[in-house]
Amino acid sequence: MKDVMGVIFTGESDARLRELTMTRAIAALPVAGRYRVIDFLVSSMVNGGIRNVGIIMQKNYHSLMDHLGSGKEWDLHGKNEGLRVLPPFLTRENVGVYTGMLEALRSNTNYLTRSKQEYLVLSNSDIIYNCNMDELVRCHIDSGADITLMYTRNPDMKRDEYGTYIAVDECGKVTEMEVEPTHPNLDLTFMDVMILKRETLRSLVDKAVAHGLHTMNRDVLMPMIQQGKANVNAYEYKGLCWRVDSVQSFFKFNMDILDTDIRHQLFSADLPVYTKVRDEMPASYGEDVTVINSLVADGCVIQGTVENSVLFRGVRVAPDAHVKNCVIMQDGQVHSGAYVENCILDKQAVIKRNARLIGPNAYPIVIAKNVVI
Repeated sequence: MKDVMGVIFTGESDARLRELTMTRAIAALPVAGRYRVIDFLVSSMVNGGIRNVGIIMQKNYHSLMDHLGSGKEWDLHGKNEGLRVLPPFLTRENVGVYTGMLEALRSNTNYLTRSKQEYLVLSNSDIIYNCNMDELVRCHIDSGADITLMYTRNPDMKRDEYGTYIAVDECGKVTEMEVEPTHPNLDLTFMDVMILKRETLRSLVDKAVAHGLHTMNRDVLMPMIQQGKANVNAYEYKGLCWRVDSVQSFFKFNMDILDTDIRHQLFSADLPVYTKVRDEMPASYGEDVTVINSLVADGCVIQGTVENSVLFRGVRVAPDAHVKNCVIMQDGQVHSGAYVENCILDKQAVIKRNARLIGPNAYPIVIAKNVVI
């Protein structure tokens, strides 16, 4: 795996996540009590032996840079290779937003040119998965394909007017692709993860940008498949995966993680998920507290009632406070007598004394960062 590099593009559309992505990219979204979405993507590459990983960023990338740091937590802080943070190249015309993955890759041609690996794994950043990249690479090399796409059969990954879907024949070759259909007609969801030769990608990007194209899936992959210009194969990912593209999907993932079986499958001993370490005291529980089926991170102080909730580091739940079916991010506070149900509290959000905040199951209430209710 020393001959494979990884590139993660963090420029996906995030409008449907509303307040959660006002100051951060989807890749930087806190999930599961102590992780960020990007932790799963970088860990998958590191567990597969990839030691050169580039992160292409867009606007609102400061939170992501702070989290990734030097890449030490992922053992990607070497002198010659390791983690490479690639912020947008700002000019009078470019204000920090790429029009698509092709422009982002074209703007980072120097990084692709300096890298020495023969193969490249390219990934988007709005899908949570924990994959053995070594299997993907071996499948690609053994097949002799020009490009190999990773897909899943999980029906929960389908979205109307969003996502990319493919058809695969009995030999593993991709025969059809549809991008953002009104209603998906194909059963297999492309997970926006592909592997190909680094020089092949550089050539494809240069030609596409020269013709004024912007998107990788619609403008490059789909014509290649339909016109038979390249041998495009597929690799089936059989593990768990979630698309984080809306408030509801973000909430669902965190609630799913409360299931012990799901948690053990995603965080397997063979494929550990690494994240930034924050040294905190263990969680503290007062007398006569009730905590049921919840994830409580280190640094929390629990003196009230917590049910079916995910509490990040440093959260405080005061006496007589009740938290139910909630996601409370780092350093959030719920004061005495407050009742909070079906809510997402961003960092440092505060629910004052005796407040009541109850959202519907299907559409949780979102409280933005640093807001006091």
